[in-house]
Amino acid sequence: MPGQAAERTRTAEALRIICVAGARPNYMKIKPVMDALEARGAEVVLVHTGQHYDEAMNDVFFRDLGIRPPDRYLGAGSGSQAEQTARIMLAFEPVVAELAPDAVVVVGDVTSTVACGLVAAKAGTLLAHVEAGLRSRDWSMPEEVNRVVVDRLSDYLLAPSQDAVDNLRAEGYREDQVHLVGNVMIDTLFANRERALAAGALEQLGLTPGGYGLVTLHRPANVDSPEALAPLVGALAKVAEELPLILPAHPRAASALRELVATDRIRLIPPAGYLDFVALQAGARIVLTDSGGVQEETTALGVPCVTLRDNTERPITVSEGTNILAGLDPARIVEIAQRVLAAPPAPRRPALWDGHAGERIAEVLLGGGSAATRLRPTDLAD
Repeated sequence: MPGQAAERTRTAEALRIICVAGARPNYMKIKPVMDALEARGAEVVLVHTGQHYDEAMNDVFFRDLGIRPPDRYLGAGSGSQAEQTARIMLAFEPVVAELAPDAVVVVGDVTSTVACGLVAAKAGTLLAHVEAGLRSRDWSMPEEVNRVVVDRLSDYLLAPSQDAVDNLRAEGYREDQVHLVGNVMIDTLFANRERALAAGALEQLGLTPGGYGLVTLHRPANVDSPEALAPLVGALAKVAEELPLILPAHPRAASALRELVATDRIRLIPPAGYLDFVALQAGARIVLTDSGGVQEETTALGVPCVTLRDNTERPITVSEGTNILAGLDPARIVEIAQRVLAAPPAPRRPALWDGHAGERIAEVLLGGGSAATRLRPTDLAD
């Protein structure tokens, strides 16, 4: 991926805002924020940490989404949670010192989010967290730790849904920090839906709308050991007896899946680009997943979703969407999937999942004052 782009001139009027992306889920979330900020005259510096660095998980999404090359590429690469966090912090710190941004925007809950959030907070820069307030209540998930830490550091808590706002209020955050803005993932989905449907992914794979189910598996707890993955594959095989399944194999799970999948009713394919994956979701009769983002996208598309986890940080997709939390018990997964196939839930979509979350975020950031004038995260309201 290209590194630094041409330096842009800073004007006295424009705020300089660093937007951070590092992993696939970040790309769809940062694009609407960047577009809305730039449309309002802000100087946006895009920093790519390199947390996802292989072509299938990285460059293809930039191309599909029309994201410009990053201004800075940190090249973090892989490693343990601690190693990756440390490398990102070491690389991001001099960027913040050099650019002296008015604010740093981080999105989601990946390692890049918490690493860059820590650097920004220690530098005294205003920090904005997009997707603030989501909670799974599962402290064994690295993402849950990341969410809680970044929220605690942030000046702007940009919540995608009312349940996230309720979580933040319960945790004691000030009202001036918390903003219900809607879901930026849905901004990107709606902006690209028609283009995705017209790209022909289903035809290329020989699929017809409603004639298949879609599966995604990527969470370490589900795919990093055969003991965890084998029962899930067994459940999927039973579901596939009723409906053939398409499974774009995540790089971390591909080899294990090839060994475990023993039926041609489950078809493994390479990871799909963003547009192709949107088309696959939109055309599926059912989606089975352990991905938080897929829970959101299927809700927006009105497609039934069965989540293969014991918890979700996006309960709004269950209470106000098309998602059902199945857990990890194979028999329960099969029972719920069969029930959904027989009687799919009616489409429902949460408030403010309307394609305009990026615009609301830009208005909050550009009207929120500076580090010198705002209350900071540990200040108390009068």
